[in-house]
Amino acid sequence: MLGFLLRLLPFWVREPLLIAVGSVLGVRIIYLAVRDDDPAAAGLGVVFLVFTGIRVYTVVRALRARRNPNTATTAPAVGPVTDAAAQAQTQAAAVPVPGPVAPEKEPNAWGQAVAAVAVFGALGAALWVAPHVLPSADNTPKPASCSAQEHEELPKAYKTTPQAVTGDQLCKALNRPDLARLLGTPGETATTASGSNGTAALTNGKVAEPEAEVVFDTYTVNMSATYNELSIAQYVKLEKIGNEQNIETRTILGRPAVFSSDHTMKLKISLGTGGTSGGPVEQGPLARTLSVALGKDDRGGSYDITVWSTSGALPDDSALIDIAEKVLPALPGRSAR
Repeated sequence: MLGFLLRLLPFWVREPLLIAVGSVLGVRIIYLAVRDDDPAAAGLGVVFLVFTGIRVYTVVRALRARRNPNTATTAPAVGPVTDAAAQAQTQAAAVPVPGPVAPEKEPNAWGQAVAAVAVFGALGAALWVAPHVLPSADNTPKPASCSAQEHEELPKAYKTTPQAVTGDQLCKALNRPDLARLLGTPGETATTASGSNGTAALTNGKVAEPEAEVVFDTYTVNMSATYNELSIAQYVKLEKIGNEQNIETRTILGRPAVFSSDHTMKLKISLGTGGTSGGPVEQGPLARTLSVALGKDDRGGSYDITVWSTSGALPDDSALIDIAEKVLPALPGRSAR
């Protein structure tokens, strides 16, 4: 359709139009190819410029032909003029000849060419300048969103614990827009975010333990809630009996809290031709955990916020405190108290 419309345009409009569009696109594509180091795009830009050069050559030849038109000459009649011919000439001479008809004024080819180039040159300039003037399209990756779990059937432990939150609720509260800033990496975007409705180990599925995890390039943040009868005070005593050195008690939102450190586990899985094979479980990078009691009375259960990184680096403890103070009030049930 576009080619048909172009063929309908006069020569002195169509060709300058193709020259303007081809030159703008060619130069723009080559500029982007050089900036992005893309040889294929550079070749495409050269093709546009070659096409434009051919059009320029065609227009130049047409202009030369208009300036030097070939004048046709009529050859004089040869041979005797018969009486009939002479009589016809005499009668023709007697008939009055109308005055010369003014030739129809042809459109100015140069004016058309200049107008077309000016219009489409302005359009090309606008396309060139627009990315630098107008706000550019946001090509940054969107932060990961929590996967919907509305239709997932909750384990029986959640029904017997009415105030228990779900993994989806934990994920939505943890996956805050300012979570990266709280971690000290404001330029990062969450790559994955997920929640699960599990139960605590060694409880035969009787203790609800929902979990959520948000992953960044630098840090991974895991948050879980355990609805057991182990209080923060009892947990601290157990850790001290175990001669744990990295225990630090705090008070967060008026509730007992404790910092602890432990190494994550690393499992290697090899995918070979003979099937999958797993290596021994190794010690992974160090993780820092902030455990906060479910309520101010510390009657049992806790929210655990754990942060680690593959490099082994950890944020300051103040980052975990900031996360707890932002996330816990956003949770329903006892967490809001």
